Amino acid sequence: MFMGEFAHNIDRKGRLIMPAKFRDELGERVIVNRGLDGCLNVYTTEQWEVVYKKIAALPSTNKDARMYQRIFLSKASEVDLDSQGRILIPSTLVNLAGLQKECLIIGVATHIEIWSKEKWEALEAEQSDSFEDFAENLSGLME
Repeated sequence: MFMGEFAHNIDRKGRLIMPAKFRDELGERVIVNRGLDGCLNVYTTEQWEVVYKKIAALPSTNKDARMYQRIFLSKASEVDLDSQGRILIPSTLVNLAGLQKECLIIGVATHIEIWSKEKWEALEAEQSDSFEDFAENLSGLME
């Protein structure tokens, strides 16, 4: 289970330290991929299999499904955690998420999100007033 918010800097080579709290659960290898709303997602190999099976099961006769599969899976990258707990994020994903220096690593239950500090703060400021509305709108799903 992933939760919490951690600030770390990404270096010029695209290496980012994963929080020590997450490392045991992550294991030695993870999948990094584009996320929604401008972030990157990090999955354990086990959780990636769950996500991958759902994506692969989408009907190839549906245009939206085909495009989603292409865009989502083309950016996925399998990366190793080094001895210092860092992952090397491919430059295409670094650019896609606008990661420059300051990053926030957010635990989101089954996966981790990596945000540029600026994007996360903007999203949080924009959406924080709606937190109660989100809870109310989702109340039927959480029973």
